[in-house]
Amino acid sequence: MPPFGLLIHGGAGVLLRSEVSPALDQACRSALTEALAAGYAQLESGRPALDAVVAAVRVLEDSPLFNAAHGAVLTADGLCELDAAIMDGRTRAAGAVAGVKHIRNPIALAYDVMTRSEHVMLAGEGAERFAERIGYALVDNDYFQTERRRQQLRRAKEIEAGPADPLKAAQAQQERVGFVTVDDHDDGPQGCPAEERKWGTVGCVALDRHGHLAAGTSTGGMTNKKFGRVGDSPIIGAGTYADDATCAVSATGHGEFFIRSVVGHDIAAQLAYAHRPLAAAAATTLAKVGALGGTGGLIALDAQGNFTLPFNTPGMFRGVHLSGGPHAVMLYGDEST
Repeated sequence: MPPFGLLIHGGAGVLLRSEVSPALDQACRSALTEALAAGYAQLESGRPALDAVVAAVRVLEDSPLFNAAHGAVLTADGLCELDAAIMDGRTRAAGAVAGVKHIRNPIALAYDVMTRSEHVMLAGEGAERFAERIGYALVDNDYFQTERRRQQLRRAKEIEAGPADPLKAAQAQQERVGFVTVDDHDDGPQGCPAEERKWGTVGCVALDRHGHLAAGTSTGGMTNKKFGRVGDSPIIGAGTYADDATCAVSATGHGEFFIRSVVGHDIAAQLAYAHRPLAAAAATTLAKVGALGGTGGLIALDAQGNFTLPFNTPGMFRGVHLSGGPHAVMLYGDEST
């Protein structure tokens, strides 16, 4: 039987075993396991990779543990603005939405942009008008918000309004993008609990029984983001990419750096033109991100069932379930398949 299966991620960052409570550890593992099961069931029944991606990502969007849909971070205006993308490796068709505020599952709307419109990306109010036209019921923005994210926004604003100290300015930038490194004694307003010192973007790459690939990514972006900022997740070739001839990629990290590195396409190009192994190509691309100052990780899968889950942070929420192969969820840097 040809291989089939999927990989998922739920964010990368300062995620240390010693700082995560047993309850949070178990909750994260349970959510990742549920997402893997939802996607794998689609593949096992013979459904296409696209269906598996949507099924897995929807589970993570519905969980308050991740920075996507329900549980997304808040903008400077105190709202959730959501981005998502999906790509079909068979045809390289793609769909994406950016800056939507009332779509319960942005990954589903990205799929509909791909399959029910002539466009690749729709943004803001226009994306939501399209959603209503095809039968979506919009939800109030309060649905996405959690008290934990409100507190995170308050801390970010306190830091931003603080004295012009270089160290505090650096901390403010790290807090704003959702990734903060603090020492053991920093538990004041500049600090950030361990579960928040991570990128919470979610994503999935899948390979179906027919040898076709797909990728999808969904995110709430940066805490305290302004001016309609959009990161790499909905940008085809940056945070999301799939091509049966090479690989499927979904990224999580500081989006500006992943955009500038064109992460998804850069990995695929190495496979297409230099015939490099998937893991080596992904490591090279992530090193380029790091050289620019970016942090994060990615998941990648090819049509032969080869996969890789690299990250340049202490941990990354991730999972894999391949037919006849590994089946695991992992949080920390010292865990492997």
